[in-house]
Amino acid sequence: MHKDTSKPVEQGEDISTSGNREKRTVARFETLWVWQKAHSLRIKISDICRLLPAEEKYRIKDQIIRSSNSVADNIAEGNSSFYYKDKIKGYYQARKEAGETQNHLINMESKKYINKDQLNNMLGEYEEIIRGLNGLIRSVSEKRTRDNEKGSRYLGKHS
Repeated sequence: MHKDTSKPVEQGEDISTSGNREKRTVARFETLWVWQKAHSLRIKISDICRLLPAEEKYRIKDQIIRSSNSVADNIAEGNSSFYYKDKIKGYYQARKEAGETQNHLINMESKKYINKDQLNNMLGEYEEIIRGLNGLIRSVSEKRTRDNEKGSRYLGKHS
């Protein structure tokens, strides 16, 4: 059973499953609601893919699992990056993978592997992730601009 990620976890919070009371450190990216939502969706997609016919293993199944995993993976990579440019690149890549995953979901619905309600719910959740990624990109870009302006003053470029 997977941990319910519907509420944000806090740094240092116990996120162990009910049977395992060991505490572990929470990685910084795990505190981002956008990562939590992407992680939750990749688990949903993995569960759906267990029900796909065997002939879809190297078609839809591998593609959607790979792209849905990449959303959360790229958020984690971007958030863990030291440089602004690398952070933004990770978030842009996560956004592209979210779009690819949406495309695979549409394909699954057209082949009747998921119903219209499942499709609409997951498309909406990915749209929410994309909006969150846009916010992260904007925030990092603004911080980079502010820091560059501060740095130029310290370098004597502004009076």
